[in-house]
Amino acid sequence: MLKSVMIQIKDLFAWSDIKRPWHLAVLAAVAVGTPALIGAATNQFAVATLSSLGAMVILYLPKTRIAHRMVTLAMCSFGFMVCFSVGSLASVNPYLAALALGILSFSAIVITRYYRLPPPGSFFFILVSALAIYLPFDLSRWSANIGMVGLGGMLACILAFFYSLMTHANDLPPVKIETDPQVNAIILEGALVAFCIAFAYFVAVLCHLPNALWVPISCAAILQGATYRMIWHRNIHRIVGTALGMGVASVLFSFQPNYWVLALSMIFFQFVVELLIVKNYGAAVIFITPLTVIMAEITSANMSTEVLLHHRLVDISIGSTIGIIGGTVFHRTSLLKNIESRMNARSSLSGRKPS
Repeated sequence: MLKSVMIQIKDLFAWSDIKRPWHLAVLAAVAVGTPALIGAATNQFAVATLSSLGAMVILYLPKTRIAHRMVTLAMCSFGFMVCFSVGSLASVNPYLAALALGILSFSAIVITRYYRLPPPGSFFFILVSALAIYLPFDLSRWSANIGMVGLGGMLACILAFFYSLMTHANDLPPVKIETDPQVNAIILEGALVAFCIAFAYFVAVLCHLPNALWVPISCAAILQGATYRMIWHRNIHRIVGTALGMGVASVLFSFQPNYWVLALSMIFFQFVVELLIVKNYGAAVIFITPLTVIMAEITSANMSTEVLLHHRLVDISIGSTIGIIGGTVFHRTSLLKNIESRMNARSSLSGRKPS
């Protein structure tokens, strides 16, 4: 028993041997930070962070030739805009927002899984949806906000194009685009995860939590784990990493930074996150936390650090708990497997090729 516990603890602190090129981290930092710098220069920082959100599409840059890279980023950028558009409209009512978040999450999961989009997979589509729902409903700003997200995506595509030329991406071998034939399994997984995410937001609304978006985001992050052990590790990493990250954020905001400092901080945090995310998720969360505080809670900068930390930890604890329950159903029961078997059997009886 003690040996098993020690192995679990050792795994939590394990440092992966996976290496990510430093210049890829620079690319991500420049893409996310450039809109923030422009916002600082024009005194429109809060609006500019929407473009930084759209520029996060750069994280989906595949290791393929330039043509495929551009198509992938353009489609992901379009997906970001769709998620933001629908989420913004649904924010008019919290219960409608929960339903919309579930539908958007299901669509993102199914599409990214079917086309085998590598990590971060559906996560940032869900993040964009949740952030759009979090913003106050303002129909007069709806099209302008969508445009800002789209501009961020365009910037990411332009930077990715020149980066690909500089790194000779066309020298890479051609890649055959394949889809996942297990359609029924994908649909069932998407339905379960989407339900958990929507339910997490619904619980946050019922509890009148001030920053309800972090509950479904935490739930989605936990359910990204490929195995039950990874889900548990992500749960611990996220809670502990967030607590430490909020300490970093509190130190930053204690100096009452101006927009220029916040923009440069975003660049630094994004760069470090990209280096650490493949090494240890918990270490990356320490820097993801202040980055998201700047982007999503700039209006909370005057809030007491203790209050902000308490709110975030409560939100993440609730979201992580729901994520653990969903992960238990998915990885520790045969419920979905049984349903999938019945769906495949019906497909066979109807003469269709089972998926």
